[in-house]
Amino acid sequence: MTEPTQDSMQSYSREQIAEVVGLDTTALKAIRDAFIALGQGKVVQPPILSMAIEEANGEVDVKTAHIQGLKHFAIKISPGFFNNPARGLPSLNGLMVVFSAETGLAEALLNDGGYLTAVRTALAGAVAADALSRPDSKRIALIGAGEQAGLQLEALRLVRDIESVDVWARDKQRAETFARETEERLGLTVRSHDSLHAVCQNADIIVTATPSRTPLLDYSMLPEGVHVTAMGSDSPEKRELEADVLLECDHFVCDTRAQSETNGELKGLEAEQARSRDVHELGRLLAEGRDLRSGGSAPDTCITVADLTGTGVQDTAIASLALSRLVRR
Repeated sequence: MTEPTQDSMQSYSREQIAEVVGLDTTALKAIRDAFIALGQGKVVQPPILSMAIEEANGEVDVKTAHIQGLKHFAIKISPGFFNNPARGLPSLNGLMVVFSAETGLAEALLNDGGYLTAVRTALAGAVAADALSRPDSKRIALIGAGEQAGLQLEALRLVRDIESVDVWARDKQRAETFARETEERLGLTVRSHDSLHAVCQNADIIVTATPSRTPLLDYSMLPEGVHVTAMGSDSPEKRELEADVLLECDHFVCDTRAQSETNGELKGLEAEQARSRDVHELGRLLAEGRDLRSGGSAPDTCITVADLTGTGVQDTAIASLALSRLVRR
């Protein structure tokens, strides 16, 4: 086999990548295995490099991680500019560079335009819901009606038998359009709602997928036995959950505590409150085979919350999967 050289880096477009990577069970396993490796301490993962561009309502994150035993690692550059939809442009963009973990040579440029980030984020939500929601969960509430909300729903169908969906967004027309198009595309019962209380009241799983800078959900909105996956808070300025959700839920889980405290929902707590809150990390739960619902006295009524800020290990996992499929093809 010919060794790669500095000049042999391949470049792949979003279209090429989307042809080989999607929301499937193999990709789901890759993300789950990445969480497990993180929980087992087999990952080198530096803090996120993040930069705000406030005058454009934008931000740029740089994430990376090395998983022991994996042949590659990825460095991802991910801009998010949230005024873009008004211009007819996507909110998220970006690319990944994949390097050899043996030589450090750059082997591929994945010019995916944020596609792989969107896919791995949705798969992470499904991993969390599979670990933390009731197995018989069938009713989904979506807070947000953008691309990620739709992907979260599709990824959840890999782990749960979904029957109905309720959706809320600040833009009522956007929620109505999302409901109509999703119902036609997936054959599910999908309803849009004017209030957050209404959208949540019958939910088994609630997913928040917004760029909100002020909390949207409070504890009074959560029905018994619900699981909440919050993924919109991934920078210091964002929050989706009121502090009482974190303090009063039965189990609070995050991808990494450090990121939740700086970028995620834990930053909304006072220091003393954060110290008193039991916090689980998803990767460790998976690595140890722990089921938080089966360990409690009321598994069908307890409320679980997952705060997913997005980790470099997910990016390396999905980029490695994409490169292996692209090379084979």
